[in-house]
Amino acid sequence: MTELRFYHLTRKTLEQTLPDLLEKSVERGWRAVVKTGSEERAEALAQHLWTYKPDGFLPHGTAKDGHAESQPIWITPGDDRPNAATVLFLTDGAEGAALNEYELACDLFDGNDPDAVSAARRRWKAAKDAGHELTYWQQTERGGWQKKA
Repeated sequence: MTELRFYHLTRKTLEQTLPDLLEKSVERGWRAVVKTGSEERAEALAQHLWTYKPDGFLPHGTAKDGHAESQPIWITPGDDRPNAATVLFLTDGAEGAALNEYELACDLFDGNDPDAVSAARRRWKAAKDAGHELTYWQQTERGGWQKKA
């Protein structure tokens, strides 16, 4: 079963949080897929990853860029996994239809949005019922993470 981590964003936005998590994945030699809610959102996140840090580079691509198999990070609204990723990042309330293809999945949700929190609770229950190993992480005051469950 896939290890599934729920990241409750309370202090920073997705745009502030996702690059740090992706950097850690790349440092570990992991390939990742970032699943978004739409093609437009995928392109917006891809553009953000080019500019989020003036002195760094995070290799990534989308369908618009092509060469999917060569991209360490693939950003998509679909369930495609062309880069043989082992880690899946779920954003915008997206659900992973193919969770079992990944070793690790990270569900990032906005803790300041009651609808996003309710939807995350439903995804937690469904994942638990499916037998996935679940952990819950909440942002700390300093911007780090604390494991809560």
